[in-house]
Formats: sequence, C-alpha cells, structure tokens
Amino acid sequence: MLLSKSCEYGLRAMLYLGTLEDDEAAEDEDAGPTREYVSIQTISDDLEIGFSFLTKVFQQLNDAGLLTSKRGPGGGVALTRAPDAISLYEIVVAIDGNDLFEECVLGLPGCGEAEPCPLHEHWTEERDRMKTTFQRTALNEVPDVRLTPFIDDLTEADGASA
Repeated sequence: MLLSKSCEYGLRAMLYLGTLEDDEAAEDEDAGPTREYVSIQTISDDLEIGFSFLTKVFQQLNDAGLLTSKRGPGGGVALTRAPDAISLYEIVVAIDGNDLFEECVLGLPGCGEAEPCPLHEHWTEERDRMKTTFQRTALNEVPDVRLTPFIDDLTEADGASA
C-alpha cells in the first residue's frame, strides 16, 4: 500500500468519527458537528487499533487542526468540522505529508519530466487522479468503516467454500 500504517489507521479513525457525527446529525438536520467526544480507548477497541499507536496518530491530526481533544471524564477526541467539510486529502497530508501526491513512485531522486523514471508517465496520471479523488471525497461520503464483522464473515465464507 502507498499509505503508511499510521495514515491507514488515521483515515479509518476519522471515518469512524465522521460516521458517528453523521448518525447524530441525521437525527437533527439543523445540527452542525456534534463535538461530542469519543474516548480513544473506545475507538481503539472498536477498530482494533493499538491504543498507544492511535494516540500518536491522533496527535498529528490534532496538530493539523482536524481533531480536538479533551482530557478527563467525558473526554476524548472529536472532529473540529462537520464530516462533509473534511477531505480525505487533508487527513493523508496531515499524517504522511504531500509526498504521495508529489514524489516518484519508485523513490528515485531527480525523476521528473526532464529525466523520467520507467513508471513516470503512468504514475503521474494515477497520482493526479488519486489526488483529485482524495481532495473531492469528504468523510461523510465514505461508508461506515467498522468492517471487522464484514471481513470476518468474508473470511469464514472463503474457508467454508475452500
């Protein structure tokens, strides 16, 4: 995968929070972001991501202004904006930086129009397409990411048919 494990987990956790905000906003159409805090332990448990690792990822998202956090009872993390106002691109850049959308896929120094690597032309097209997709896709546009039961069901079905 082109994204780091930190970025994958950050995307999953932000999508999770976005789903919670969407569920509550659906109940009250006039509501903005709920700013209801969810404990990091709850997110860690629900998404099966290590607590310490997730805490570090959340720090990056907090530093980028995508999350807010609160300590103590009733504390945790919350989105700073409505899910429809946070793009996947912002999350990726906050965690992995802009390299995915700017650098050579093979990591070759000097790769560019003047000295293209063997994959330059194809990667440039895909990279631009991916960047546009991430920029145009907001959290609220991605379905619920609590996929563990879904993945477990697929694994069991594959095992039963084998």
